Amino acid sequence: MTAQPRDPSSRPVPSGELRASHDEREAVVEQLRDAAAEGRIDFDELDSRLEQALKAKTHAELAVVTADLPRLNLPESQPPLVLKGGMSGASRGPGRWDVPGHVIAHGGVGGVKLDFTRVECRLTEVAVEAHGDTSGVTIVIPDGWAADTSGIDPGVGGLTDTTTPERLPGTPLIRLTGSGGVGGVVIRHPNRRERRKLHSNPMRG
Repeated sequence: MTAQPRDPSSRPVPSGELRASHDEREAVVEQLRDAAAEGRIDFDELDSRLEQALKAKTHAELAVVTADLPRLNLPESQPPLVLKGGMSGASRGPGRWDVPGHVIAHGGVGGVKLDFTRVECRLTEVAVEAHGDTSGVTIVIPDGWAADTSGIDPGVGGLTDTTTPERLPGTPLIRLTGSGGVGGVVIRHPNRRERRKLHSNPMRG
């Protein structure tokens, strides 16, 4: 049997050659502005680098612009946040907290709640691995954030997704995986009570 020639278009694309997204360019723009505010680069250099960043088409071209600056908190450079409901439950938020690129939540007997409504997150994507277990996992995301729930197994408890698909520029996508277990997984925007708290204490951490 004659071996078929390999299609060159099927070769894996090196990460540096991957096309940069609008959100990735915006993240670099913010990094450059922060660097200028901290005195790492002067304003003439800022203008030059901003122009390069906005014209960058690939990850490699973006990387050149910030090669001599401290790295952003990229998903691959941070350990995952692990929350276990145990007997008493566990939560993160609604105050300000540092969001890593990967969060693992096990509902256990007490349940877990993840509240992103007051965080500032520059990541383009956050992977949330949720396991409902007995009492479930609840995830609350701000209006304007979107979620991809196609990777989760509903299990017995099911998946409840009441988020809207509209995603504002510069906000992360929550990529949800895991299993509903018995308690189920819920992902939603703030409810009426939570919205009242947000409006009455808009700057509270």
